Amino acid sequence: MTQKTFTLDELHKFNGKDGNPAYVAVSGTVYDVTNVAAWKGGEHHGHQAGNDLTDALYKDSPHKDRVLANLPKVGVLAGEN
Repeated sequence: MTQKTFTLDELHKFNGKDGNPAYVAVSGTVYDVTNVAAWKGGEHHGHQAGNDLTDALYKDSPHKDRVLANLPKVGVLAGEN
């Protein structure tokens, strides 16, 4: 199955607002956080869906990348792989 390639501008549209799904990119992979309770409304601890959160995940998050394995992968971020 071919994964969708997102530009950063395209990713910004998936911010969890106005009925849009909530996607985040980490280390070049785009994950769907739409159905994650902690991401209600596209926000989680001051971070907004629709962005590359690689730095935030590894610098600010207590769980680091442990949660990523449970999230659906929906694509890759252009220029990041």
